[in-house]
Amino acid sequence: MLKEFKDFAMKGNLVDIAVGFVMGAAFKQVVTSFTGGIVSPLIGLIFKADFKDVKYVLKEGVADEAGKVTGEVAIMYGEFLTNVIDFIIVAFVMFMVVKAVNVMKKKEEPTPEAPKGPSQEELLAEIRDLLKK
Repeated sequence: MLKEFKDFAMKGNLVDIAVGFVMGAAFKQVVTSFTGGIVSPLIGLIFKADFKDVKYVLKEGVADEAGKVTGEVAIMYGEFLTNVIDFIIVAFVMFMVVKAVNVMKKKEEPTPEAPKGPSQEELLAEIRDLLKK
């Protein structure tokens, strides 16, 4: 059973998937920092606030002496839209990576060559030899 598991785990496709998963998780961090550090501030200029903090308040909260608001009910659509932008960027890049890999696989596949037959001269020589017999 252990040998079967080892054979399964060491198959090329499974290892490729594991490497892709780790790289995708690392790339997600890059995209998150991109949207949080570059895209969100630019969009925040439009809303005159930090884009992740943009919300629609359903019920106002009460501020205590420390300035902490409690009891507020709000729809945090800015954070949701930031996550949607993250997803779109990651999905697009993964699409481009898969497309590039597929193009490379097509180039690697050798085109089957047509079996070569004897040349015209070889056929004529064979016919001549048969006629001599």
